[in-house]
Amino acid sequence: MPSKVMKIGIVCPYGWDAPGGVQAHIRDLSEYLINAGHVVSVLAPAVDEELLPSYVVSAGKPIAIPYNGAVARILFGPIAFARVRQWISQGDFDVLHLHEPAIPSLSLLACWAAEGPMVGTFHAASKKQKAIYAIGPILEPVIEKLSARIAVSEAARSTLTDHLETDAIVIPNGIYASKFAAGKQKEEWGGNSLGFIGRFDEPRKGLSVLLDALAQVAKSIPDLRVLVAGPGDSEEVLEGIDLQLRKRITFLGRLSEEEKADFLSSVAIYVAPNTGGESFGIILAEAMAAGTACVASDIPAFVSLLGDGRWGALFTSEDSADLALSLITLLQDDEVRLNLAQAGQIHAEVFDWDNVASQIISVYEMATVGGRRVRLASDSRPWNRFISREAK
Repeated sequence: MPSKVMKIGIVCPYGWDAPGGVQAHIRDLSEYLINAGHVVSVLAPAVDEELLPSYVVSAGKPIAIPYNGAVARILFGPIAFARVRQWISQGDFDVLHLHEPAIPSLSLLACWAAEGPMVGTFHAASKKQKAIYAIGPILEPVIEKLSARIAVSEAARSTLTDHLETDAIVIPNGIYASKFAAGKQKEEWGGNSLGFIGRFDEPRKGLSVLLDALAQVAKSIPDLRVLVAGPGDSEEVLEGIDLQLRKRITFLGRLSEEEKADFLSSVAIYVAPNTGGESFGIILAEAMAAGTACVASDIPAFVSLLGDGRWGALFTSEDSADLALSLITLLQDDEVRLNLAQAGQIHAEVFDWDNVASQIISVYEMATVGGRRVRLASDSRPWNRFISREAK
């Protein structure tokens, strides 16, 4: 049992049923805290309430909106606000942990609805003047209610600073490093294979950049293969690709967590060709933990995560020729590739939940100094001002 058992309310802004890094982070953090003896309740939008874990409470069905180059499934409005207030009033929480409280979803509603110890974690990295931050004048005084602010990376911290002129402590996303280190090498995924995991029909995930590099790499690596895992329309992706190159590409669909660990342990190189919109890169941390060499685009989040090339190779974002050169160099030199993989695996320990959760718990303890508890706010004027603004 922990030295101090806390009742922790965690708010997820995105649909629990949809795959996503924020949802995975909240799930792993919640289960880590519960296993450590704390009492945790998560409030989240959800489509199928019957499939929710026992610690998750549904606030209703989310709606889909375009956001940051993807589709976000969020929940907002008077009915959601009422459900948030009810959850807070019944929870008797020591602390609220609000994820992405700067977007119009449940975390922002909870920040409006509550008073007392509140911690906000900011995941997003996006360019300034995004439309979703247009409510800044109303948002800023609400964000000031937070007892502490966490950003998952320097890129997320910079986004927070640019949009809201406030700061945060950087605590990275967490992984179970030992789980990925224990992945089994599968022969069918081995050899000179390149791995990619993600929603490959989203342009910002950059699969097209990898496929554009394929012809050049194949000239130097005759037995090259590309293994793609995740949701998307494979037929649409393959349109326009030379038939000989198509034979080198295999789509695996969604992988379970166990399959993902085996996949990352098996491929020769994990490739993250993302073109932007990433604040951390959890899959790169997992690939490093699996002992696999990583090659990633030089977007800010990945440069930071890979130590500017110390723990993984970087190529110029959206430059398929530069990506091809990096891949050929590593595939032709086993020693360099294995040394890079080993360095990455050692560094990946900093992302293990034992390290990450202890930092988050320290923030909780700081936020709860003085013995205050979370309660419903007596002043809901920020919410009323927002409703009045939307009605005009």
